[in-house]
Amino acid sequence: MTAVPPMTNAGTAPVREALIFDEVALHRWMEANVPGYSGPLTVEQFKGGQSNPTYKLMTPGRSYVLRRKPPGRILKGAHAVEREARVLSALERTGFPVPHVHALCVDETVIGTWFYVMDMVEGRNFWDATFPDVRREDRPAYFDAMNGTIARLHQVDYEAINLGDFGKPGNYFARQIARWSKQYLEDTDAGRDPDMDRLVEWLPVNMPEDDETSIVHGDFRCDNMIFHPTEPKVVAVLDWELSTLGHRLADFANHAIMYRMPPDIVAGLAKADLAALAIPSEADYIAAYCRRTGRASIPNYEFYIAFNFFRLAAIFHGIKGRVIRGTAASAHAKERAKAFPALARLACESAGCA
Repeated sequence: MTAVPPMTNAGTAPVREALIFDEVALHRWMEANVPGYSGPLTVEQFKGGQSNPTYKLMTPGRSYVLRRKPPGRILKGAHAVEREARVLSALERTGFPVPHVHALCVDETVIGTWFYVMDMVEGRNFWDATFPDVRREDRPAYFDAMNGTIARLHQVDYEAINLGDFGKPGNYFARQIARWSKQYLEDTDAGRDPDMDRLVEWLPVNMPEDDETSIVHGDFRCDNMIFHPTEPKVVAVLDWELSTLGHRLADFANHAIMYRMPPDIVAGLAKADLAALAIPSEADYIAAYCRRTGRASIPNYEFYIAFNFFRLAAIFHGIKGRVIRGTAASAHAKERAKAFPALARLACESAGCA
């Protein structure tokens, strides 16, 4: 598999031809719906991101970010930008680090699909989980900042911020396994994989009995965070497409899977010399989260890891389908699609069903 160099995902580029929209129509909508907006408007597309196309909107006074549903045929329930906008607005009221959402547009006649516009948060973004641009002595503080931020998210009272209906409390694994299995099986364009077929059978009969509910991010990785320009502090958590009410330990394991993730797939630490890099061990990272959330340990941790590799494999399978249909949002989607079998294999190995 060809690796996708982290820096190829950084920054912006001209809007890809398949994702161009009417910028004049957007300008008019911004004038009517975004307080303080003033053109002229220049639009570029962020290189990173595989699912919802994301654009940088630049004006003489400030910059914004636009997230939209992709054009073309999409699977039911996918690319729900309205859910992203809702959870961002709710969490902002708690002081949790998220960008401010200015407005949501559900009028497809403006740019062709639903979208929302939020603040452009300035800071540092890391596509490499080893944080190579951070001094060795500072790296522990950056990992502690990530750990503290996800622990804080999992302790937000979702009922108090009117997100009680943001998902279905309870039975998280049954619902998620069914959802991703269905998406995998229905996307016939992308084909089948024997490891995924085994997981579709194995996961439902090996679910842990414990159940607990919180807001979960669903894709809490270092490259989905903006850090303070000079300090080890998370100033914004991005990409909430997969957020819902779910099992906080599954969400934490999805974050901590970075310790086992090959770095040529997504930001991962597999085979990295953690001691030499001054990065806390997986065990220490788990222990820090447990201390912050008042628990002694995480039973069934290996199941959570297997589930998350399976879920990511299903997501990459969806990317493969969009590549085949020509609707993939990122220029690097083909490389992501190639990683699908490796993720399915890692899931099977974690589950012991390989």
